Amino acid sequence: MSVEKIRAPRNRTLRVTAGEAEELLKRTLFPDGKILNFPEAENRIICADIFAVSPLLPRKFADLIIADPPYNLTKNFNGRIFRSGGIAEYEAYTRQWLTAIAPLLKPEGSIYVCCDWASSPVIGRVLGEFFELRNRITWQREKGRGAAANWKNCSEDIYFVTAGKNYTFNLDAVKIRRKVIAPYRCDGNPKDWVESADGNYRDSCPGNFWDDITVPFWSMPENTDHPAQKPEKLLAKLILASSNENDVVFDPFGGSGSTAVAAKKLNRRYCSVEIDREFCALTEKRLQIAGSDRSIQGFDGKVFYERNSGPLIKKR
Repeated sequence: MSVEKIRAPRNRTLRVTAGEAEELLKRTLFPDGKILNFPEAENRIICADIFAVSPLLPRKFADLIIADPPYNLTKNFNGRIFRSGGIAEYEAYTRQWLTAIAPLLKPEGSIYVCCDWASSPVIGRVLGEFFELRNRITWQREKGRGAAANWKNCSEDIYFVTAGKNYTFNLDAVKIRRKVIAPYRCDGNPKDWVESADGNYRDSCPGNFWDDITVPFWSMPENTDHPAQKPEKLLAKLILASSNENDVVFDPFGGSGSTAVAAKKLNRRYCSVEIDREFCALTEKRLQIAGSDRSIQGFDGKVFYERNSGPLIKKR
């Protein structure tokens, strides 16, 4: 386990002790070269390298794949260093992992792939070789370091692709509740908005620019020490839009477990692959907590709310 950091008294970052990890990892699946059927891999975290385990997984088992691969940046993932390379090298890496996971997707399935501005052109180009491009979402990260001689990097992209022309998209499940500042009336009645004791609002169709996401930080209970953690709210949008209850959500780069946790909270089955034992233990702890607390920041079970509005914590 990593060296314990000194924390502020109110820091809520989720941690796993060495003793906890030993118990938590009893739930984790270590395939050791064994062919896996889906009932065995269902609702499990698999501790393995995606390139080694993908041939062991059943073909066409996933309704939805959400992939957050390492960006083309040098980054330390708990002692494992992913090093930045040239464009050709990163393109080859992208093609390699897409080749590994493409056979796992159902014919009506969808894939979302996360990337930053620099890797986005490569990701989009290679995805187009395998799947049908549907859209590119850009989401605003409201925190990040400034740059003295460049624009601050405060957004990331997510590509939306499908295996074919038939796919799931649940529009009503991902509407966002926005305040109505200048309400328009027709014959004295609200037009396309709702008047309530809590204020005027409209449930709007989601666009491909998202400015309502809060990146996990130290005072949020979902926060971990993973260097590239994605918010549960962001994953919830993807899962609700492109899968139905009891569908299978697969994550080939599990990280801190946000995809698996969001899938569990939204009554989907999940399967996640992560190479690092400590991150697997962290994911198992988050899944354990999700068994009794299914709240997702900024989501009330019906609609999503604008950043810093609506229910910050609501148990469902």
